[in-house]
Amino acid sequence: MLEDVGGIPLLRRQVLTAMETGQPVLVALPASAPARLAVIADLDASTVHVAEAAEGLSGAMRGAVRQLPQADAFMITLGDLVSLQPSDFKAVLDAHTTRPDYLIWRGATSAGKPGHPVIFDDSLRPEFTNLQGDHGGNALIKRYPAQTHLVPLAGNRARFDLDTPEEWDAWRSARL
Repeated sequence: MLEDVGGIPLLRRQVLTAMETGQPVLVALPASAPARLAVIADLDASTVHVAEAAEGLSGAMRGAVRQLPQADAFMITLGDLVSLQPSDFKAVLDAHTTRPDYLIWRGATSAGKPGHPVIFDDSLRPEFTNLQGDHGGNALIKRYPAQTHLVPLAGNRARFDLDTPEEWDAWRSARL
């Protein structure tokens, strides 16, 4: 989350990108993450500390969703999706508005592979209490295939993440 992307830490870039939607942004952080908190402290985003983050992605999501304010729906995205653009967030938000007959609106690659960001109808909030493992909301989403609307985003942006030092090095080399 602190890797340099265009001269700023990835986490800061992701929060700034999400903020361009004009919607409130809530950032879930592990209970002890002072360096991460420091790179976004001056931004107009709220933070919540998630003790369950050590359990993996499902724990982080479970803890974060529990702390969300009431809303008709909420969007979740992973912090390491380095290629997401403000237009991607807006496209998924637009689908939520124009296709209200679904429960889940999900960014996808241009080839149709599901990814992020994902909007969940608030009626699904209780189901987050049962998330386990490091698979995030995938088990929940799989229960609602007919009620999930995929929103194609350019290229592979909905799924392109960088998890290892080697992946970061390759990505940086390709950008030179």
